[in-house]
Amino acid sequence: MTAIADARVRVPIESRTMVQQSLTVVWRNLLHIKRMPEMLLDVTIQPVMFVLLFAYVFGGSIAVSGSSYREFLLPGIMAQTMIFSSAVVAMGLTNDLEKGIVDRFKSLPMSRLSVLVGRSVSSLIHSSIGIVVMAVTGLVVGWRVREGVLNASLAFLLLLLFGFSMIWLGIWVGSMMRSVEAVQGFMFTVMFPLTFVANTFAPPEDMPAVLRFVAEWNPTSALTEACRQLWGNGSGAPADAALPLQYPVIASICWSVVFTLIFAPLAMAAFRRRSQD
Repeated sequence: MTAIADARVRVPIESRTMVQQSLTVVWRNLLHIKRMPEMLLDVTIQPVMFVLLFAYVFGGSIAVSGSSYREFLLPGIMAQTMIFSSAVVAMGLTNDLEKGIVDRFKSLPMSRLSVLVGRSVSSLIHSSIGIVVMAVTGLVVGWRVREGVLNASLAFLLLLLFGFSMIWLGIWVGSMMRSVEAVQGFMFTVMFPLTFVANTFAPPEDMPAVLRFVAEWNPTSALTEACRQLWGNGSGAPADAALPLQYPVIASICWSVVFTLIFAPLAMAAFRRRSQD
């Protein structure tokens, strides 16, 4: 009887901080990548294809001043990859909501915010893999860092900071949309103009006046130009360029802070409403 009584005693649940809970969610998301390596295709094969396609197919027809097109290209593709991280986190979160994973989390003694923090950190790690892959590919095709370790590190930190701010946009969209297909259609409809109507793949000086104005004030352009300056890839923006391209590092930090302040509260509110449905 004593053994039966002891077996019925509940094992006490260990209390964990939100940081520990978030790290557990991060580990859970990274295990998905380990078990399904095809999830890395968008940050391994796809960036390499972009680098090779633009460097060898389109590079000969696009003239840039102050550097080779391959050095001009790499910062733009890296910026594009970090922005696309918002689409990855949006689809992953919507998938979890659809399959009831979030409902299971709600039954556990854990903070709902830890689900979002864990998802954002794991997505940032996922995108960082793509940055490493592209850096190695870039070195192979002729890209070089010319401004020292400190500036190079600052450029990579800027990419991570901007990517983190865009992840909150993805969480917001992922919390509002009802299917992965809807998220994919919406995010790529927004992301492609955001990354192509910019200085990512071609200098904006040769664009029509309206497109040049949009491209120069595009946050993607500030991030790309900041990386080019910090890595020594190119001669810098022309004297008549818009203000964000004259001070791209400051502009990139400001855009990142503004996006985080806007999208983080919206994302948390939308996730709270969706998880209560």
